[in-house]
Amino acid sequence: MVSVVVNGNKVEVPESYTIMQAAAQAGFAIPSLCSHPDLKVKDNCKVCVVDVNGELKSACAETVAPGMMIKTFTPRVLEEKRKNLKKILQVHPQDCLNCARNQNCELQSLSEVLAIRSFENKPLQIPKDTSTPSLVRDSSKCTLCGRCVEVCNDIQTVGALEIKDGIVRTVDGKPLAETKCVVCGQCALACPVGAITEKEDIDRFLAAVADPDKIVVTQIAPAVRVAVAEEVGMETGSLDMLKFAAGLRQLGFDYVFHTNFTADLTIIEEGNELLKRLKEGGTLPMITSCSPGWINFCETFYPSELDHLSTCKSPQQMFGALVKTYWADKMGVDPSKVFSVSIMPCTAKKYECTRPEMRDSGYQDVDLVLTTREVGRLFRMCGVGFDKLEPTPFDSLLGAYTGAAVIFGASGGVMEAALRTVYEVVTGKTLEDVNFTMVRGFDGMKEAEVDLDGTKVKVAVANSLGCARKIMDEVKAGTSPYHFIEIMCCPGGCIGGGGQPIPSTVAKRVERINAIYEEDAGLPLRKSHENPEVKLLYEDFLKEPLGHKSHELLHTHYTPKNK
Repeated sequence: MVSVVVNGNKVEVPESYTIMQAAAQAGFAIPSLCSHPDLKVKDNCKVCVVDVNGELKSACAETVAPGMMIKTFTPRVLEEKRKNLKKILQVHPQDCLNCARNQNCELQSLSEVLAIRSFENKPLQIPKDTSTPSLVRDSSKCTLCGRCVEVCNDIQTVGALEIKDGIVRTVDGKPLAETKCVVCGQCALACPVGAITEKEDIDRFLAAVADPDKIVVTQIAPAVRVAVAEEVGMETGSLDMLKFAAGLRQLGFDYVFHTNFTADLTIIEEGNELLKRLKEGGTLPMITSCSPGWINFCETFYPSELDHLSTCKSPQQMFGALVKTYWADKMGVDPSKVFSVSIMPCTAKKYECTRPEMRDSGYQDVDLVLTTREVGRLFRMCGVGFDKLEPTPFDSLLGAYTGAAVIFGASGGVMEAALRTVYEVVTGKTLEDVNFTMVRGFDGMKEAEVDLDGTKVKVAVANSLGCARKIMDEVKAGTSPYHFIEIMCCPGGCIGGGGQPIPSTVAKRVERINAIYEEDAGLPLRKSHENPEVKLLYEDFLKEPLGHKSHELLHTHYTPKNK
């Protein structure tokens, strides 16, 4: 331990602590624009400067040393902080009211904290990049903090961004759509300002609601429910599902369903696909296909290994195909009038719904994707107050779900859900303890071995694309020991998706994961094959897993990308 003095207060901290961490332990917050609790990037903005024994030092980068006398807000320190912040503001566009990060912008907050009231302003003139369906890049707003570059290059190992010529830009200066970007949106979560944001579709949604010829339906992803509370001023996971459904009806949705329904359906199809590969000698290991960012990554970086992917569509796209076929037929409505909106934690879902393969209903299966952040904006825009709303149930046929579907939102959840069903299908025995805790948690890599009546199945979970790259290198080399692998694009799984509320730190993601497992534990049904509406779907429409109708609507193929 090291003893230092912060603003006259003696404090003992580990010798690995930065001055910023030591100050926090002493009760003093030091503002910064580049520093982030989960990232290595440091000392770019120079706003965290402090006085250490008479010298100015960057608090985020300098580690503590015995005898340090640290002062965080002397006139000299405050002058230096304000000078460094003004340098950033001088080239930053002053159009806060036009920005998606207005009222949730770290630069805006710091300007208020440091009482910046006037400065010269000559903003950079750089065109916006709107080339993808998922993300918008506005480099004129870039503060050069470097967070997005670290996330893209070091954590996700995509390598689409670089710092060059005084700005963050795409590699080779190409539009984002022409780079190796997988539109996961982790850069948008890391960005302190509005230099990278999701492509908003709020106006398209409002136009659909206003159209009397459209039947507007929605599906809610499991990771959305626990996080959307953060967007409406509530604690993570505290928004009751039935009140959430009531709030969505207030926004104008005619029918409210849950992606959990098709998460359960995915497990039936995917579990049977795995068993078929095990029995018939199909390509192993089989790898999950729920995460569109991961699919983009595999198509881009491992095109020779696409046969390892499950052919199952994601739950979002299974729902989209069914709502315009099975549900429309049961309801006696014209599928051309059904406007299908999914509410997702993920920016890559905006891209996924536009893929040409996703039109098996005869129409674009999912018409529009709203992120958790966008639906939060809609609730605020429309003044929806959840404390006054009466709960309403989800609509039937596509609304029932089990705990296995709920845990899809956490890293390891798809694997655990699959094991709950596969075990009972293979052994014919009731699984008394459904908790496969060995595949849970925030670790980058998790593995387990499951005994299915004498057949040992080795499974693995990769949490983030950086971990996916490690496991895919083994698959490509033919040295992977696994039979079944879950890969989620975003750290923590969908609860940490690129469309989730900001901030989205590791600590916040863990809160969301805990809320998901709490919901699972409290549900009466926790195995996907027990979902009564999924059983009805097979009886009335699909007939059998992996059958002709299932392959037609619920399965897909993948395409190598030459980027």
